[in-house]
Amino acid sequence: QVQVEESGGGLAQAGESLRLSCVVSGTIFTNAAMGWYRQEPGKQRELVASLRTGGGTWYADSGKGRFFISRDNSKNTLYLQMNRLKAEDTAVYYCNTLAPTKWLWGQGTQVTVSS
Repeated sequence: QVQVEESGGGLAQAGESLRLSCVVSGTIFTNAAMGWYRQEPGKQRELVASLRTGGGTWYADSGKGRFFISRDNSKNTLYLQMNRLKAEDTAVYYCNTLAPTKWLWGQGTQVTVSS
């Protein structure tokens, strides 16, 4: 069974940066198109950034120019560099495959940005 473990969240001031990490096990990570998702209280989980195996990236408008997704296949790890954080970035952040059938969701990592 595929497992994901997110980390790197925390409390930040507006304008600061955080780097999230996601370690994936139980699958051939190199073959997986990946995404970072976030969920605010009372709202649906949404995709904020994706990285395809060929290197193509996509960002939601909310993170364009501020968020950067990357991966280290040697470490089975996905990253999300979040710069110039805003209060509206406050959410729980998750990683998962882009495939329609999702892996079991991890606990996520809480990002709280104070303005």
